[in-house]
Amino acid sequence: MRRCVIVGGAAIDKYQKVREFLSDDDYYVYCDSGLYHTDKLGKNPDLIIGDFDSHEKPKTGTETIVLPVEKDDTDTVYAAKECMRRGFTDFLLTGVIGSRLDHTLGNVGLLLMLHHKGKRAVIVDDYSEMQIVSDQPALIGESYAFFSLLAISGTARGISIKNAKYPLEDAQITCDYPYGVSNEVLPGKTAEVSVKEGELLLVKVWRD
Repeated sequence: MRRCVIVGGAAIDKYQKVREFLSDDDYYVYCDSGLYHTDKLGKNPDLIIGDFDSHEKPKTGTETIVLPVEKDDTDTVYAAKECMRRGFTDFLLTGVIGSRLDHTLGNVGLLLMLHHKGKRAVIVDDYSEMQIVSDQPALIGESYAFFSLLAISGTARGISIKNAKYPLEDAQITCDYPYGVSNEVLPGKTAEVSVKEGELLLVKVWRD
């Protein structure tokens, strides 16, 4: 099954970095003003979704789903639901982290929704990769300058961090005490994060 790439309308400055994650085999969904990124990402849409309040509805033969402006789902959430309906299980989201904190937090929540549906999902922005860590361990290599772990739904327990500057063993992280910010992989090592109960947002920050 092809991976689904959902492109939102938030700013992207480091197009070259984002393009490193893209493949010609991916299925590309552009959401409304995400269409502004088409040329610089170098990938044409397979599907366009939006209410077109921030971008003119394109005149194209590409399949387009027009949404009402007033709705419960954002264009990005609708795109994720539509692609799950079409059978996609692997998602990459970009253009979804930006100056609108409300949209940014909503899209981080979308990672959690996809996780709860049993899908694999990653957000890529200009500086980092984000994913949910829960029942499966996550690995962090030396190519990342820092990594952070944030409780995203209540309290995460039984947290283990190995091969990092600040290791943990059977620890817990709560939403109101985010002490898992800005850890570092030990030189020559690959860090490993695991969680026994709950869910963590893992943010892996690239080196410049």
